[in-house]
Amino acid sequence: MEITAELSILEMAPFYHQTIEELSKDIEIPGWRKGKAPAQMIKQKIGEAEINRRVAEIAIEKKYPEIVKEVFSTDKENGEPAGVPQIQIQKMASEEPFIFNLIIPLVPEVKLGNYKKIKQERKKIEITDEEIKKVLAELQQSRRQETLANRPAGLNDRIEIDLDLFIDKVPVENGQIKNFSIILGRDDYLPGLSENLKGLARDEEKNFSFPYPDSHYDKKLAGKLVDFKAKIKNVYQITLPVLDDFFAQSFGNFKTLKDLENKIRENLEIEAKNKEEQRLEAAILKSLVAQSKIGDIPEILVEHELDKMVDELKAEIELSGAKFEDYLQSIKKTQTDLRKDFAVQAQERIKTALCIRQLAKQENFSVKNEEIEEEIKRLNKIYEKQEQILDEFKKENGKIFLKNLLTNRKVIEWLKKQLD
Repeated sequence: MEITAELSILEMAPFYHQTIEELSKDIEIPGWRKGKAPAQMIKQKIGEAEINRRVAEIAIEKKYPEIVKEVFSTDKENGEPAGVPQIQIQKMASEEPFIFNLIIPLVPEVKLGNYKKIKQERKKIEITDEEIKKVLAELQQSRRQETLANRPAGLNDRIEIDLDLFIDKVPVENGQIKNFSIILGRDDYLPGLSENLKGLARDEEKNFSFPYPDSHYDKKLAGKLVDFKAKIKNVYQITLPVLDDFFAQSFGNFKTLKDLENKIRENLEIEAKNKEEQRLEAAILKSLVAQSKIGDIPEILVEHELDKMVDELKAEIELSGAKFEDYLQSIKKTQTDLRKDFAVQAQERIKTALCIRQLAKQENFSVKNEEIEEEIKRLNKIYEKQEQILDEFKKENGKIFLKNLLTNRKVIEWLKKQLD
């Protein structure tokens, strides 16, 4: 929507006065104290064009929210604004009305399908004995004892090695790895690597070739035959504790190994149920979007979503202790590249949000102030002593965010109940 706004000379007068007053505080005029020089002298010093530019900024900042509110509150058929307007100045001169255009992106029209008939099934949660044994094995490893061994390395030993990687006799970029640690037989880094290192003792070297799987995360190595030069630095024999009641007691309030196994099963069930709920929610929302008709999405919404996605990734990287700039260098991409990569996902996230928003309107979901306050109390416990985060939730924008969050939860829970 495009709105043409006109502010009369009388309406503009306070903004001229405010501008001159603010400028006079910083401008030095010979013979006058700061803030005391006449307006005409300020205008001559700064120039009419610069003063008009500043007056326009103040006037638009003050008036455009009132104009937008008036237009959209008086006529609901106008739709709803999707973001901050673009502004085009048409006419700006002293002693004349100020005319400017507001170009406002609108929330696209959303027509939902028969969302009450969405079909999805919860998967049955079953924890196997093998899963419990795997967790017990990890707990054993956490309590292991290591002894430096003066012998060839065997399965279940931990070795420290230096690795140099080559492809067609050319060193792989960042393929020089010092003091790399691996437990032989547990090839988390590269399946099958252990077989080429088994039987080597300290200070021994070995050259061998090994094909990287096509699915390997490092695209420059995936599917390639890589030449390795390995040197064993140290060999450590691992001794694992016996799985018995005493072992279980070392982890807290467990009397027997069976008690520990029961707790592991309980934790695995909780984790599996949470993952299943996340999968189910994603599947429901995907179905909701698929059966809905959504109008053209304004570019400003896409850009805003891309901003959020980059910020989310940055926060995740920095939370791990790494620098975002180093991460970008490691993947050889810029923020612009990331935004291109995220473009399709951003569109899907926006469509999902629009569908949830439309469903909430159709089913009259609302969030009371008391619910927002309860959510803030809950967050106070989660973000205890993180005052900066908590202060954001208490601000008006923070409360709007929480209102949307709680509305989304209500919609998703309601959709899941339709499956029962």
